[in-house]
Amino acid sequence: YDYFVGDKLPAKVRLAFACCLNMCGSVGASDIAIVGMHRRPPRVMADRVKDLCEIPSTIAACPVDAVRPKTIDGKPSVEIDEDRCVYCGNCYTVCPALPIADPLNDGVAIFIGGKVSNARTKPTFSKLVVPWLPNNPPRWPEVIEAVRTILEAYKEGARKGERVAEWIDRIGWPKFFKITGFEFTKYHIDDFRLGEATMNYSNYARL
Repeated sequence: YDYFVGDKLPAKVRLAFACCLNMCGSVGASDIAIVGMHRRPPRVMADRVKDLCEIPSTIAACPVDAVRPKTIDGKPSVEIDEDRCVYCGNCYTVCPALPIADPLNDGVAIFIGGKVSNARTKPTFSKLVVPWLPNNPPRWPEVIEAVRTILEAYKEGARKGERVAEWIDRIGWPKFFKITGFEFTKYHIDDFRLGEATMNYSNYARL
Protein backbone atom coordinates (compact mmCIF):
# COMPACT_ATOMS: atom_id res chain seq x y z
CA TYR A 1 0.00 0.00 0.00
CA ASP A 2 2.79 2.43 0.88
CA TYR A 3 4.14 2.25 -2.66
CA PHE A 4 0.95 3.72 -4.07
CA VAL A 5 0.58 6.76 -1.83
CA GLY A 6 4.05 8.24 -2.30
CA ASP A 7 6.85 8.71 -4.80
CA LYS A 8 9.11 5.84 -3.76
CA LEU A 9 9.02 4.08 -7.14
CA PRO A 10 11.09 5.04 -10.20
CA ALA A 11 7.99 5.70 -12.33
CA LYS A 12 4.25 5.23 -12.51
CA VAL A 13 3.05 1.69 -11.78
CA ARG A 14 -0.41 0.73 -12.97
CA LEU A 15 -1.81 -2.10 -10.85
CA ALA A 16 -4.99 -3.65 -12.25
CA PHE A 17 -7.30 -6.55 -11.48
CA ALA A 18 -9.33 -8.93 -13.65
CA CYS A 19 -11.67 -11.75 -12.72
CA CYS A 20 -10.54 -13.97 -15.61
CA LEU A 21 -8.08 -14.24 -18.49
CA ASN A 22 -10.23 -12.05 -20.73
CA MET A 23 -8.74 -9.11 -18.80
CA CYS A 24 -11.40 -6.53 -19.68
CA GLY A 25 -10.50 -2.85 -19.40
CA SER A 26 -6.92 -3.09 -20.67
CA VAL A 27 -5.84 -5.03 -17.59
CA GLY A 28 -3.49 -6.97 -19.87
CA ALA A 29 -1.59 -3.76 -20.61
CA SER A 30 -0.83 -2.96 -16.96
CA ASP A 31 2.51 -2.82 -15.19
CA ILE A 32 1.17 -5.45 -12.79
CA ALA A 33 -2.01 -7.42 -13.50
CA ILE A 34 -3.62 -9.61 -10.84
CA VAL A 35 -5.87 -12.09 -12.61
CA GLY A 36 -8.39 -14.63 -11.34
CA MET A 37 -7.71 -18.15 -12.59
CA HIS A 38 -10.39 -20.82 -12.89
CA ARG A 39 -9.94 -24.60 -12.80
CA ARG A 40 -13.51 -25.78 -13.28
CA PRO A 41 -15.92 -25.39 -16.23
CA PRO A 42 -18.87 -23.00 -15.91
CA ARG A 43 -22.02 -24.28 -14.25
CA VAL A 44 -25.12 -24.23 -16.44
CA MET A 45 -28.14 -22.68 -14.72
CA ALA A 46 -30.53 -24.29 -17.19
CA ASP A 47 -33.63 -22.58 -15.82
CA ARG A 48 -32.05 -19.13 -16.35
CA VAL A 49 -30.37 -19.50 -19.74
CA LYS A 50 -33.44 -18.68 -21.81
CA ASP A 51 -34.17 -15.52 -19.79
CA LEU A 52 -30.63 -14.18 -19.37
CA CYS A 53 -28.75 -15.28 -22.47
CA GLU A 54 -28.85 -15.12 -26.23
CA ILE A 55 -27.91 -18.70 -27.00
CA PRO A 56 -26.27 -18.17 -30.44
CA SER A 57 -24.05 -15.41 -28.99
CA THR A 58 -23.16 -17.59 -26.01
CA ILE A 59 -22.12 -20.44 -28.28
CA ALA A 60 -20.14 -18.10 -30.53
CA ALA A 61 -18.32 -16.57 -27.52
CA CYS A 62 -16.45 -19.80 -26.77
CA PRO A 63 -13.02 -19.82 -28.46
CA VAL A 64 -12.76 -23.63 -28.33
CA ASP A 65 -16.29 -24.69 -29.30
CA ALA A 66 -17.03 -26.08 -25.84
CA VAL A 67 -20.53 -24.55 -25.55
CA ARG A 68 -23.22 -26.50 -27.40
CA PRO A 69 -26.98 -25.99 -27.74
CA LYS A 70 -29.15 -28.38 -25.76
CA THR A 71 -32.81 -28.67 -24.80
CA ILE A 72 -33.31 -29.26 -21.08
CA ASP A 73 -36.78 -29.99 -19.69
CA GLY A 74 -38.27 -28.77 -22.94
CA LYS A 75 -36.49 -25.39 -22.77
CA PRO A 76 -33.64 -24.18 -24.98
CA SER A 77 -30.36 -24.16 -23.09
CA VAL A 78 -26.69 -25.07 -23.52
CA GLU A 79 -24.23 -27.67 -22.29
CA ILE A 80 -20.48 -27.48 -21.68
CA ASP A 81 -18.05 -29.95 -23.22
CA GLU A 82 -15.75 -30.23 -20.21
CA ASP A 83 -13.01 -31.96 -22.21
CA ARG A 84 -12.68 -28.92 -24.47
CA CYS A 85 -13.29 -26.14 -21.95
CA VAL A 86 -10.19 -24.07 -21.08
CA TYR A 87 -11.89 -22.19 -18.19
CA CYS A 88 -11.42 -18.79 -19.79
CA GLY A 89 -14.78 -17.41 -18.62
CA ASN A 90 -15.60 -15.84 -21.97
CA CYS A 91 -19.03 -17.47 -22.10
CA TYR A 92 -19.95 -15.94 -18.74
CA THR A 93 -19.25 -12.45 -20.08
CA VAL A 94 -22.19 -12.83 -22.47
CA CYS A 95 -24.32 -15.25 -20.43
CA PRO A 96 -24.67 -14.68 -16.66
CA ALA A 97 -26.40 -18.06 -16.40
CA LEU A 98 -22.99 -19.75 -16.84
CA PRO A 99 -21.17 -18.74 -13.63
CA ILE A 100 -17.57 -19.90 -13.47
CA ALA A 101 -16.47 -18.51 -10.09
CA ASP A 102 -15.54 -21.26 -7.63
CA PRO A 103 -13.89 -19.90 -4.45
CA LEU A 104 -12.56 -23.29 -3.35
CA ASN A 105 -10.77 -24.06 -6.62
CA ASP A 106 -10.06 -20.64 -8.13
CA GLY A 107 -6.68 -18.99 -7.74
CA VAL A 108 -4.69 -15.95 -8.78
CA ALA A 109 -2.01 -15.38 -11.43
CA ILE A 110 0.24 -12.35 -11.81
CA PHE A 111 1.23 -10.83 -15.14
CA ILE A 112 3.63 -7.89 -15.43
CA GLY A 113 5.24 -5.62 -17.98
CA GLY A 114 2.21 -4.21 -19.76
CA LYS A 115 2.15 -0.63 -20.95
CA VAL A 116 -0.52 1.45 -22.72
CA SER A 117 1.61 4.54 -23.26
CA ASN A 118 3.83 4.87 -26.33
CA ALA A 119 6.18 7.29 -24.57
CA ARG A 120 9.83 6.26 -25.10
CA THR A 121 8.90 2.67 -26.00
CA LYS A 122 5.97 1.01 -27.73
CA PRO A 123 2.89 -0.30 -25.86
CA THR A 124 3.13 -3.90 -24.67
CA PHE A 125 0.96 -6.61 -23.17
CA SER A 126 1.80 -7.95 -19.74
CA LYS A 127 3.38 -11.40 -19.46
CA LEU A 128 2.93 -14.25 -17.02
CA VAL A 129 5.34 -14.38 -14.08
CA VAL A 130 3.40 -16.21 -11.33
CA PRO A 131 1.03 -18.84 -12.77
CA TRP A 132 -0.79 -19.75 -9.58
CA LEU A 133 -1.34 -18.42 -6.08
CA PRO A 134 -4.05 -19.58 -3.67
CA ASN A 135 -7.29 -17.67 -3.29
CA ASN A 136 -7.10 -16.62 0.38
CA PRO A 137 -9.49 -13.73 1.07
CA PRO A 138 -9.88 -11.26 2.61
CA ARG A 139 -6.18 -10.24 2.63
CA TRP A 140 -4.64 -12.57 0.01
CA PRO A 141 -1.24 -12.68 1.78
CA GLU A 142 0.50 -14.72 -0.95
CA VAL A 143 -0.56 -12.24 -3.62
CA ILE A 144 0.56 -9.28 -1.53
CA GLU A 145 3.95 -10.88 -0.92
CA ALA A 146 4.46 -11.59 -4.63
CA VAL A 147 3.54 -8.02 -5.61
CA ARG A 148 5.83 -6.66 -2.89
CA THR A 149 8.68 -8.80 -4.25
CA ILE A 150 8.16 -7.38 -7.74
CA LEU A 151 7.99 -3.80 -6.49
CA GLU A 152 11.10 -4.17 -4.32
CA ALA A 153 13.10 -5.53 -7.25
CA TYR A 154 11.76 -2.80 -9.53
CA LYS A 155 12.51 -0.08 -6.99
CA GLU A 156 16.09 -1.28 -6.54
CA GLY A 157 16.91 -1.96 -10.18
CA ALA A 158 14.99 0.47 -12.38
CA ARG A 159 16.22 3.84 -13.51
CA LYS A 160 14.25 6.99 -12.79
CA GLY A 161 11.30 7.28 -15.17
CA GLU A 162 11.65 3.67 -16.34
CA ARG A 163 8.39 1.70 -16.42
CA VAL A 164 8.29 -1.97 -15.41
CA ALA A 165 8.25 -3.16 -19.05
CA GLU A 166 11.24 -0.97 -19.91
CA TRP A 167 13.17 -2.15 -16.87
CA ILE A 168 12.63 -5.81 -17.80
CA ASP A 169 13.53 -5.17 -21.44
CA ARG A 170 16.82 -3.71 -20.25
CA ILE A 171 17.80 -6.41 -17.74
CA GLY A 172 16.20 -9.40 -19.51
CA TRP A 173 13.70 -11.95 -18.24
CA PRO A 174 16.30 -14.47 -16.97
CA LYS A 175 17.71 -11.84 -14.61
CA PHE A 176 14.21 -10.81 -13.53
CA PHE A 177 13.41 -14.38 -12.47
CA LYS A 178 16.77 -14.64 -10.73
CA ILE A 179 16.45 -11.49 -8.63
CA THR A 180 12.80 -12.06 -7.69
CA GLY A 181 13.20 -15.75 -6.96
CA PHE A 182 10.08 -16.69 -8.91
CA GLU A 183 10.26 -20.16 -10.41
CA PHE A 184 10.14 -20.58 -14.18
CA THR A 185 7.77 -23.50 -14.83
CA LYS A 186 6.12 -25.34 -17.69
CA TYR A 187 3.11 -23.05 -17.24
CA HIS A 188 5.12 -20.18 -18.69
CA ILE A 189 5.28 -22.00 -22.04
CA ASP A 190 2.53 -21.37 -24.57
CA ASP A 191 1.15 -24.87 -25.19
CA PHE A 192 -2.52 -24.11 -25.86
CA ARG A 193 -3.81 -27.56 -26.80
CA LEU A 194 -6.36 -26.35 -29.34
CA GLY A 195 -4.12 -23.64 -30.75
CA GLU A 196 -3.66 -25.26 -34.15
CA ALA A 197 -7.40 -25.33 -34.74
CA THR A 198 -8.03 -21.80 -33.49
CA MET A 199 -4.76 -20.17 -34.62
CA ASN A 200 -4.34 -19.00 -31.03
CA TYR A 201 -0.90 -20.29 -30.11
CA SER A 202 2.79 -19.88 -30.75
CA ASN A 203 6.03 -21.75 -30.13
CA TYR A 204 7.35 -18.99 -27.88
CA ALA A 205 7.55 -18.76 -24.13
CA ARG A 206 5.04 -16.40 -22.55
CA LEU A 207 7.79 -14.02 -21.52
